[in-house]
Amino acid sequence: MAPAAITLAAEAPKLSAANTGFMLICSALVMLMTPGLAFFYGGMVRVKSTLNMLMMSFISLGIVTILWVLYGFSLAFGTDKGSLIGWDGDFVGLSGIGITQLWDGYTIPIYVFAVFQLMFAIITPALISGALADRVKFSAWALFIALWATIVYFPVAHWVWGTGGWAFDLGVIDFAGGTAVHINAGAAALGVILVIGKRVGFKKDPMRPHSLPWTMLGAGLLWFGWFGFNAGSWLGNDDGVGALMFVNTQVATAAAMLAWLIYEKLRHGAFTSLGAASGAVAGLVAITPSGGAVSPLGAIAVGVIAGVLCAMAVGLKYKFGYDDSLDVVGVHLVGGIVGSLLIGFFATGGGQSDAQGLFYGGGLDQFWKQCAGVGAVLGYSLVASAILAFLIDKTMGMRVSEDDEVTGIDQVEHAETAYDFSGAGGGAAARTAVPTPVGTGAQTTKKVDA
Repeated sequence: MAPAAITLAAEAPKLSAANTGFMLICSALVMLMTPGLAFFYGGMVRVKSTLNMLMMSFISLGIVTILWVLYGFSLAFGTDKGSLIGWDGDFVGLSGIGITQLWDGYTIPIYVFAVFQLMFAIITPALISGALADRVKFSAWALFIALWATIVYFPVAHWVWGTGGWAFDLGVIDFAGGTAVHINAGAAALGVILVIGKRVGFKKDPMRPHSLPWTMLGAGLLWFGWFGFNAGSWLGNDDGVGALMFVNTQVATAAAMLAWLIYEKLRHGAFTSLGAASGAVAGLVAITPSGGAVSPLGAIAVGVIAGVLCAMAVGLKYKFGYDDSLDVVGVHLVGGIVGSLLIGFFATGGGQSDAQGLFYGGGLDQFWKQCAGVGAVLGYSLVASAILAFLIDKTMGMRVSEDDEVTGIDQVEHAETAYDFSGAGGGAAARTAVPTPVGTGAQTTKKVDA
């Protein structure tokens, strides 16, 4: 008779109510990240672009959801076809799936896994939007999302997470999306902005955030939702790896925020709220691929390194002349690269896999695997995204006109404004808002009696 442990191991997995409930909660947390991203980006743009920035995130909730149900889930997680793409007729329209049918040896239904991964597919193109603020036609952006999700995101998700995907089989570690989400989105952002060009007044006119409280709120919602994003990616917590990822998410984010603020103080002389928000997001990005492989001390190192390097990277757009409006390249591309490559140094071998990094006796074997994953996703997304942007620009036009950009993309594209000042004032003395410069160069208003 076989030992009891072997007998149990051979049994088919059974649906776990605990893991299923946990994953549904995590899915809802990840969904919240897209509105959180909208607020994070929305606070950083000028008043005249606020609604457009919100809508560029929100529209992804609609477009990607429908594509995912129709064919996206099948392309990303269907039966492998040549290590590059998946396909499964039962996943098309999610119509051939039983409601209690379990996902690939796990204890959660396929529907739960599908909706969890859907939330990743939604937020990834939304991340790109921050680089394009102020200047892209909304209809062109909607088309770009549909094409980019189909041609770039779905295949890359299969490479990294799909059974049989080449990066998965190679042993590239990406716990929750350092390559598939952040490098993918950051490289895409760079590809698009190299095609569509700079905003009117770039490096000449002040383009300061109109609402830093909005940005801080968005960063807080992202931080909160990211626990579902990261810890949920283990699809349960029967062995403690999800708990490790939860802890490391908090630790690395805190370390990156502090590192960014210290760098900012030394470099620019102030601790800014924008720096705190950006540093936190940089830490979240960097720990996303690595948090299941490193210890909490390693997470501190990942956060500190990412916080400093991302803070340094955001200034590269002025040096090299590309207009990354809200620093998607500096935070998501650079942060994703940093977090992915540092696995090759800080992986302990005691988390999600037995792979060890250089500092834990594993040599550089895992580092080179990480380089392969980073390089392939970066190169493919950069080139494919640039081609998509070029084709859209040459057919329907990617950018609004210069006059419309100066007037304000909210009014032109959405026939709305974020704030209604027409009813302000009243009483004995009517008051008119007059722009007045203050010490930082930001604008405020003073009251003038009529």
